[in-house]
Amino acid sequence: MGRADRRAQLLRAAQRVFARAGYHGSGMDAIAQRAGITKPVLYRHFPGKRELYLAVVDRACADLEAAVRAALAGTDDNRVRVAATIGAYFAFVDEDDGARLVFESDLTSDPAVRERLDALESACAAAIADVVAADSGLPRASAHVLSVALAGSAQVAARSWVAAGREVPREEAAALISSLVWRGLRGLPRQER
Repeated sequence: MGRADRRAQLLRAAQRVFARAGYHGSGMDAIAQRAGITKPVLYRHFPGKRELYLAVVDRACADLEAAVRAALAGTDDNRVRVAATIGAYFAFVDEDDGARLVFESDLTSDPAVRERLDALESACAAAIADVVAADSGLPRASAHVLSVALAGSAQVAARSWVAAGREVPREEAAALISSLVWRGLRGLPRQER
């Protein structure tokens, strides 16, 4: 297996272990075992558990940011954009062990982890704010407030939906939140292009 492929395999295994047991409850032995390798092979790629954890968090953050940006770029229809963006948060929380590391990490007090999580939140809010400001003509600061509300409601609702046992189908739950958010956003003036 090539170095890049091996690294990707190790990140997937580590993400699964960290998501299940948290940083403090996970060991390099368990991660190596999950990956089907020896611990020395793991240490050739990552000098320690903290560096491996940070790499896993980086990957999870990049995945969510990419999903949000893709949702925003997929259409010019703002109602569809809202639904796609909220759907991206629901999909991330539902399908990706990385969501636990991003939203429920037991290492959030570590400055390096906190920096990454704050950067993700800022990047997603900025991407949403760019669209809101461009379409509405609102000042950037006002668009940012709205973007934080949209991202926050999507994230909290998706996490709550998972915690409640996914009693409502994912698409339906995301559509409910999209409808709520869209009712507020559609009242904004639309800037002529």
